[in-house]
Amino acid sequence: MSEIISYYEDPKEIEKKIWELLSTAVKDRSSEFRTPVFICGDDKDLDGRVVVLRKADQQNNFFQYHSDIRSSKIEKIKQNPICAILFYGKEEKIQLRVKAECNVHFDDEITKESWEKTGHISRKCYLVTNGPGTESDKPTSGLDNKFDNFDFTKEESEAGYKNFCVIRCKVKSIEWLYLAAKGHRRAFIDLNGSKKFTWLIP
Repeated sequence: MSEIISYYEDPKEIEKKIWELLSTAVKDRSSEFRTPVFICGDDKDLDGRVVVLRKADQQNNFFQYHSDIRSSKIEKIKQNPICAILFYGKEEKIQLRVKAECNVHFDDEITKESWEKTGHISRKCYLVTNGPGTESDKPTSGLDNKFDNFDFTKEESEAGYKNFCVIRCKVKSIEWLYLAAKGHRRAFIDLNGSKKFTWLIP
């Protein structure tokens, strides 16, 4: 009788599990993996924020999220496209530390496809008059009252496309940590060139 190996001790099953969690997070608003922390910048000015996962593609090793082209992180990414993305799921007891190279897409086929899939209510944040992080004399959403109160049509929401961009993150490596009661497991998946899986001490 052959020994049954738990998924967290099988490299292929671990990688399968990782991408299942990310693919599910794109569709499932309640997924803990839907809102990772995205960190960009350089050693003099690191910057982190929570983003919403919008696409995960295992075959091509990338995932992506949406942003306003006027956001301060866009310039940081252009200066240094290497980023870190941190996922954690309390229920799954899994942490993913991802290193990736970012590419900002603006007014191209990728942004057009993503914009079409974005509901008109979700487009609201791209309708702000001034870019995210702009100083204000008073507390404000940055929106005209009409947009603030969701009183706008999909056609009117099209005005936000000029501020919309997609940040595509090409995954270079994934460090996986599983918090198991009988002993944690940790591994490093190098996706630069030929794939390499290495076990690590947790």
